[in-house]
Amino acid sequence: MFNLSLLRQFTRLSIVPTISPTVISRNVSATASLQFKITDQLWAEPMKKKKKIDPAIVKAREERRRKKLEKQIRRLEKNARQLKPIDEMEVPLELLDNFNKRKRPQPKLSAEVIEARALLQKEWTRYKRAEYMANVAQIDRIMAAQRRALEKLYEESEDLYNEAIMPDMSLIPYEIRGTVATPPIKNYESPDGEYIDISKKWDN
Repeated sequence: MFNLSLLRQFTRLSIVPTISPTVISRNVSATASLQFKITDQLWAEPMKKKKKIDPAIVKAREERRRKKLEKQIRRLEKNARQLKPIDEMEVPLELLDNFNKRKRPQPKLSAEVIEARALLQKEWTRYKRAEYMANVAQIDRIMAAQRRALEKLYEESEDLYNEAIMPDMSLIPYEIRGTVATPPIKNYESPDGEYIDISKKWDN
């Protein structure tokens, strides 16, 4: 038989281990239903004393932070419409340094030379126009001859006419075999799509 009074007194006790000042104390309690239970750990520490800072120093810090942000915004706005450079289109620096030495002055042309060049340009324009009109006329003659041939073929046989106007599917796809720069390599295994990305990155 258990002594109920002793059991009730035991459940009211709280065990507080204090080994050293550095050890955090924890309360342990026991009840009839929950047996033993450990309370949550409390790792609190005393609040740090706030240091008094001169308002002028705080204002100066905020001013520096604001100026830094404005500078970054101006830099982003300046480079917003700037395109990424292309190495193949950049002019070497040595050519830029020698640009003034290599630059030739424009020759002074006489009135006769300017007039002769203008007449030559007009003559060339007339020649190209005549060439274009001749090409257009030749295409028109070819299309007219084709149309007359199809009309004659339709009069002879409608089946042959339908075969003639059908598209030639053997022309598509079109494949050409010819010489290459190097002969084929026997037992060559092509790479499986692996590559090293060496493209440059630019931050705006």
